[in-house]
Amino acid sequence: MADPTARPRAGATEPLTAEEVALLDAYWRAANYLSVGQIYLLDNPLLREPLEAAHVKPRLLGHWGTTPGLNLVYAHLNRVIKARDLDMMYVIGPGHGGPGIVANAYLEGTYSEVYPTISQDEAGMRRLFRQFSFPGGIPSHVAPETPGSIHEGGELGYALAHAYGAAFDNPGLTVACVVGDGEAETGPLAASWHSNKFLDPARDGAVLPILHLNGYKIAQATVLARIPESELDALMRGYGHAPLHVTAEADDDPADAHRRLATALDEAFDEIARIQNEARAALAAGRDAPRPSWPMIVLRTPKGWTGPRVVDGKPVEGTWRAHQVPITDVRDQPDRIAELAAWMRGYRPEELFDEVTGRPRPELTALAPAGRRRMSASPHANGGELLRDLTLPDFRDYAVDVPAPGTSSTSATTVLGHLLRDVIRANPRTFRLMGPDETASNRLGAVFDVTDRVWEGEIVATDEHLARAGRVMEVLSEHLCQGWLEGYLLTGRHGLFSCYEAFIHIVDSMVNQHAKWLKTTREIPWRRPIASLNYLLTSHVWRQDHNGFSHQDPGFIDHVVNKKAEVVRVYLPPDTNTLLSVADHCLRSRDYINVIVAGKQPALNYLTMEQAIAHCTRGLGIWDFASNDQGGVGGADVGGGVADGDGLPDVVMACAGDVPTLETLAAVDLLRQHLPWLRVRVVNVVDLMALQSESEHPHGISDARFDALFTPDRPVIFAYHGYPWLIHRLTYRRTNHHNLHVRGYIEEGTTTTPFDMVMMNGLDRFHLVADVIDRVPTLGARAAHVRQAMVDERLRVRAHTREHGEDPPEIRDWVWPY
Repeated sequence: MADPTARPRAGATEPLTAEEVALLDAYWRAANYLSVGQIYLLDNPLLREPLEAAHVKPRLLGHWGTTPGLNLVYAHLNRVIKARDLDMMYVIGPGHGGPGIVANAYLEGTYSEVYPTISQDEAGMRRLFRQFSFPGGIPSHVAPETPGSIHEGGELGYALAHAYGAAFDNPGLTVACVVGDGEAETGPLAASWHSNKFLDPARDGAVLPILHLNGYKIAQATVLARIPESELDALMRGYGHAPLHVTAEADDDPADAHRRLATALDEAFDEIARIQNEARAALAAGRDAPRPSWPMIVLRTPKGWTGPRVVDGKPVEGTWRAHQVPITDVRDQPDRIAELAAWMRGYRPEELFDEVTGRPRPELTALAPAGRRRMSASPHANGGELLRDLTLPDFRDYAVDVPAPGTSSTSATTVLGHLLRDVIRANPRTFRLMGPDETASNRLGAVFDVTDRVWEGEIVATDEHLARAGRVMEVLSEHLCQGWLEGYLLTGRHGLFSCYEAFIHIVDSMVNQHAKWLKTTREIPWRRPIASLNYLLTSHVWRQDHNGFSHQDPGFIDHVVNKKAEVVRVYLPPDTNTLLSVADHCLRSRDYINVIVAGKQPALNYLTMEQAIAHCTRGLGIWDFASNDQGGVGGADVGGGVADGDGLPDVVMACAGDVPTLETLAAVDLLRQHLPWLRVRVVNVVDLMALQSESEHPHGISDARFDALFTPDRPVIFAYHGYPWLIHRLTYRRTNHHNLHVRGYIEEGTTTTPFDMVMMNGLDRFHLVADVIDRVPTLGARAAHVRQAMVDERLRVRAHTREHGEDPPEIRDWVWPY
């Protein structure tokens, strides 16, 4: 790992010579040529023959408008990398500029290294062109298939957060991040400018934001491109940046544009070096340096620059019409073929590629950095190459004592906080805890024994646990927490995101994108596995009684379960020891999205650590201590039993989640009191995906095992943490699905007591007992008095909460009595 006190190279360069400008321009033209070829051509890649309709793709897909600007920046960053020997990544917000990034990876040679059939010659160029946005080929965005990418950019708003996530704890890394002017209109990106308040110049790397303004989105102007430059400058300075403005017009001499951009980049990188040198010198001397004003570039270029200026008498270059494919219907109109040929020949490919082999000319390839200094070959962009296992304490050392099931209580997340404290202590540069100002609220405060919250702003005497360096990152933007953590994981580190359950929905779409990234990278041999994206969702639906309806929503589970089975995992540990076992497993895992839902309030402990490990390993199982169906056959005539002598339970009481587990066991207690002859089996589910078939999910169980647990034909009353229909969806193919009755959250809530909250949604113990009476054959009429008593108890408890403002002691203090 790079020494955080090592001083980065300043290396200010001299103004560009005419030869340097010519080479930069040639490289840019080559990247632009390769980009246009990917959008349009099936064959004749070097235009050695007259262009014909057969050489053009039947479906023209891709985005040209942003691509020449991305290519320009890429070429200039390569110059800077070589001049200063920098370790640099390129994060591209306008990810639809995919043809440009593929083109640069091809020019650098990386593309041919990871895809040997795409060789650096005419045949390879033909394959390069053909595969783009073509069936069986590659997507049009900067997808996982693109070397050097950690950010696809299909959905806008997250580039800058990803860039900062990559820079944290990477003191030798510089991340150049292009923010498109369309992306700059999004809420997540607007918040992301504040990431510089969390970047420590002494211990972290640097991010150079490049706001690329080409004036238009798909069909209209963009906000930041149309406000006065003075207003934009003030906005960026207000965010804590020192903007450097570079403007290029369509009629400019390209040499002048190259010189202006090179000058701005040299100034920016000189300033980054100065900031880091001063901060690292202060760190070595035991002092804090003041928060710097980091440089950024505001680059204005025409949209679709160097493309067709006019098509069908309408302006294209510098307008919204250049956004996607500037010349359409090429195959059907001969004049369009001539326009495309003129456009591509305007880059003078004969000067750029060898006339015999078609290889890029050596003077161009020499402009790219070598080896891992190439942005397309950066190991940071294939984070699994750099990933090292966490040094994890033995989670069993944090076990809580369980002298008897359901008789003692602890706060599960409080105990987990002690484990995370020691994870942070043992991994001081490779693990971060993210969350929106909720670390203490979520009972993880033990981590502050060994670390602080990262804070580069002003610190006053009344602040607690704020410091320039820390492992905890809190900001009231779930988007930033998610984006930072994704960037951190994708570049080879580990972390955990702790959040209130209801508000994790804010990042639903970001989870979509990360899940798709993981699914795709699993199919790319050169992509190495990365640490899993771990969520701890607490302050959950059933214990948000004090905050009310707005804070009550367990639906993130449903959202995650929609993703590919090989990527997602959902855990509902019922007590502290199972939470510890699950957390250890998730922190060790790779290439998953793990969702852990656990309460922070004191709750009953059921399993010893040895039992918890076995239970979590199985994913679900019978709780013998709570069941009375084992041993012998049913049908005893004591009290008029209802079992039919086959050894099966009369009813299965299933549960998933801490509060549903509590209510299920309390219901079983009532059944034992009122219907002692009834044979009841309790099945607890900790790994939600185990409910699926083994053919549908890697954690699923066979039909035979499912039938053994839940029976082929007996009623199953399932108390579930979230929306009840998800359980039906996961089990709809099972033999006994028609006998499955699920209770869960049904979108009823308010500010009330914990037990009133479960009563509002029908998940309470009295409802569960009534369900048993209603669904066990022959029991209904014989247990009518018991059922009526359950209704009366609900009314009594409801009246008590309304009068006293709290749950009755026998509800609040219930423990397992057997």
